[in-house]
Amino acid sequence: MIKQLAKSVREYTPASILSPLCMVGECYMEVQIPLVLSKIVDLGVTLGDMNAVVRYGLQLILCALCSLAFGVCSAIAASYAGTGFARNLRHDMYYKVQSYDFANIDKFSTSSIVTRLTSDVATIQMAFQIMIRMAIRCPMMMILGVSKAFSISPKLCVIYCIVLPLLAVALVGISYLVHPIFDRVFKTYDKLNNAVQENVHGIRVVKAYVREQKEIDKFSDVSGTIYKDFCKAEKMLAFNNPLMQLAVYSCIIVISWLGARMVVASGNDLSAGLTTGQLTSMFTYTIQILSSLMMFSMVYVMITMTRAPLRRTYELLVETPELDNPTNPVTEVKDGSIDFEDVSFRYSPTAPRNSLEHIDLHIRSGQTVGILGVTGSSKSTLVQLIPRLYDATEGSVKVGGVDVRDYDVQTLRDAVSMVLQKNVLFSGSIKDNLRWGNPDATDEEMLHACKLACADEFIQGFPDKYDTHIEQGGSNVSGGQKQRLCIARALLKKPKILILDDSTSAVDTKTDASIRKAFAEEIPDTTKIIIAQRVASVEDADVILVMENGAIAAMGSHDELMRSSEIYQEIYNSQTKGSDE
Repeated sequence: MIKQLAKSVREYTPASILSPLCMVGECYMEVQIPLVLSKIVDLGVTLGDMNAVVRYGLQLILCALCSLAFGVCSAIAASYAGTGFARNLRHDMYYKVQSYDFANIDKFSTSSIVTRLTSDVATIQMAFQIMIRMAIRCPMMMILGVSKAFSISPKLCVIYCIVLPLLAVALVGISYLVHPIFDRVFKTYDKLNNAVQENVHGIRVVKAYVREQKEIDKFSDVSGTIYKDFCKAEKMLAFNNPLMQLAVYSCIIVISWLGARMVVASGNDLSAGLTTGQLTSMFTYTIQILSSLMMFSMVYVMITMTRAPLRRTYELLVETPELDNPTNPVTEVKDGSIDFEDVSFRYSPTAPRNSLEHIDLHIRSGQTVGILGVTGSSKSTLVQLIPRLYDATEGSVKVGGVDVRDYDVQTLRDAVSMVLQKNVLFSGSIKDNLRWGNPDATDEEMLHACKLACADEFIQGFPDKYDTHIEQGGSNVSGGQKQRLCIARALLKKPKILILDDSTSAVDTKTDASIRKAFAEEIPDTTKIIIAQRVASVEDADVILVMENGAIAAMGSHDELMRSSEIYQEIYNSQTKGSDE
């Protein structure tokens, strides 16, 4: 996992190495300061030698300045490396998500992906900066501090051998108890983001049904859960500081008592035992060593908090798209013919049954095919296999006589233009949205496509016409207008196959008929597949499929189905009963 995430450091590797190196230099200079102070006391103040005070005082200033310089360089390098690493990691995750196919996207909720790209990466960035600074400083300071203290008085260092293990066990124990809570908190963040996203996306429905208080309560419940978990964790972490203070003052008391006896016994003789200056240094080393252990415990807590974001980020990065290009892909789609050869499909290996069962279907290039069926009959699933949004579990799907798995994915999807059931527009002008179909489309081409989709008539009514700004999700246009813009966008690809997945449901019957008539006259060579709920939308099609429980229940022209298919007759009669009367 760490190896995978470390790939995102890339060009920030030098800064990531420089920061801990500077931190080692800072630690080394800091442990020199107590030694110099002891010499000022013993060789300068005690002996009344002003020259020694000045000489060692200058050394003290030099050590402090060097420590400051190393510390500043380490902080700057860590900040540069941390922000760069987070940027690369965020980019890598976002690019990876773009490579996902529909099966991969089904595994992650939208709110979960957003959380991983934002708060999870921010947590990892903070942990990374701590790792290359504090995680180096803490053990280094303890090692250097203990070694310097041992060189002064091995007897007094025994107190460290007693206190350090006890304090370490206590701090690690607290961190161990806190980890499950933080793990739970990050999962709750997904629920919080999901509640916010769902509310904002459906704010009009919330207002229409006067459910504001219900949404507030739902948000408050999730937010309150995070609050309670954080409070519980912080209560446990609150023991860190008292334990640290207890250890520090206990060591100081013991060292003061034992050290004072040693100083008195030696008569402050440098060669006989412990001196006043050395005792002062021991106090400083005690604070440095135990403070480092305290800091290390906080680093450990931070790393513990980061385990969940690391795992979640890793899951996103290592998710492998199930659909990939073959070694030698076909880069040209000959025509718009489509063949389903004994095709079965299920969304997951663990699914209880297939969504499609033994589909045999042959569509000639240029034909218009209508698909009817009750909700849940797998109409959308059938057409999503054509542009290879999913791969067939059994059998094969061919376009232009070639198995879709043998095509270059981009080539295939450029030749198969699909207007999905859920229409999506992006923030920007109408032209910006239309150019998703063809980035190089001219104004004349956009005008022609919009006329075919019956969109030009309402676009001309806008003050800015084709430069009219579309809000995120197309919230400032009606459902029917959104559908027609999406159809126009699909037509700009000049596809060999055009799939409309219930894409005229919000359009009135007159406009629907006009769109179908324009298709028949202007793009006769394009294979057209129309999924609809209204019989009127497909009754002029060359072939009509009636889907039921993932299988083709009936197939034929309108007249043939009226004679042979009870399901089609029921659908037709239920929709035309009122007009007949």
